[in-house]
Amino acid sequence: MSATALRLNAFGLDNLSLEPLALPDPGPTEILVDLHAASLNYRDLMVILGTYNPKQALPRIPGSDAAGIVTAIGSAVTRFKVGDHVTSLFFQDWLDGPIQPTTGKSALGGPIDGVFSTQHLFPETGLIHAPAGFTHAEAATLPCSALTAWNALVEKGNLHAGQTVLLLGTGGVSLFALQIAKAHGARVLITSSSDEKLARARTLGADDVINYRTTPDWDREVFRLTANRGVDHIVEVGGAGTLPLSLKAVTPGGHIYVIGVLAGKGQLIDPTPILAKAIHVQGVYVGSRAMYARMNAAIDTNHLHPVIDSTFPLTQAREALTHMQSANHYGKIVLNLKA
Repeated sequence: MSATALRLNAFGLDNLSLEPLALPDPGPTEILVDLHAASLNYRDLMVILGTYNPKQALPRIPGSDAAGIVTAIGSAVTRFKVGDHVTSLFFQDWLDGPIQPTTGKSALGGPIDGVFSTQHLFPETGLIHAPAGFTHAEAATLPCSALTAWNALVEKGNLHAGQTVLLLGTGGVSLFALQIAKAHGARVLITSSSDEKLARARTLGADDVINYRTTPDWDREVFRLTANRGVDHIVEVGGAGTLPLSLKAVTPGGHIYVIGVLAGKGQLIDPTPILAKAIHVQGVYVGSRAMYARMNAAIDTNHLHPVIDSTFPLTQAREALTHMQSANHYGKIVLNLKA
């Protein structure tokens, strides 16, 4: 079987090329999926630029998030049948329980080839059914961003009605977290440098918005909006550049979920506020298949749908990644693998 894949031959956007990919027939526990859509994550851009892992083995097919139709299954496969609508799992072998030292080795688009391809051969453990009624583009946005937001707020944070949640920016993780938080009855504050994006976030359910460009000391605004209490949960996608303010903005005993490094990494962080305010600081690295199943149930029950910023054909993957690099997007950027 022959497919077309986007391959990274050396670090840099200019070193991406569309190349033929030969795939064998599925083994006993393998599944062949005809991929229709994939979504971009900031991690993909970092992998391609060489900032995620400078020692990354190349060449490599990037991408972790895709959706499509099962076209062939191995003789021992029991969870799926031909014709099923499925999405990839970020970690191909994290089914349940806590993350393990070896879990990271099964991450698509990093240690192993990813899904920016028209077809992909998965182990049976590496897939899950897409939510009912989702398009391929919608389903392709779930494996990383949505599951990360779900794992943080629900699995790790035990979010419940009446609590307050602060979200940084309007990328994929933050907008999924906004919808998840509102579905749980929480009050949501969100930041952005764009008043237009903040207005759109309000239509999605955000209760309070803060423009961090015009209000650089946004931690003080968070305290003003919460009657000097601070927020219960912060989905921290900024990293070292924003974490000091997050430590100020969270309420004593509150939760900060460290997810991204959009605002930089490598700076020294003063641990004093963590101790003095008894803050729970939790790293969140996507999630397991069991978490994904629980998230899908919540998506079905609450009729949630992802926010898609734009769609590019696979032949314009460079343009899609450049759009992500510009930080002008609102929500998820999707690749149409059949265009």
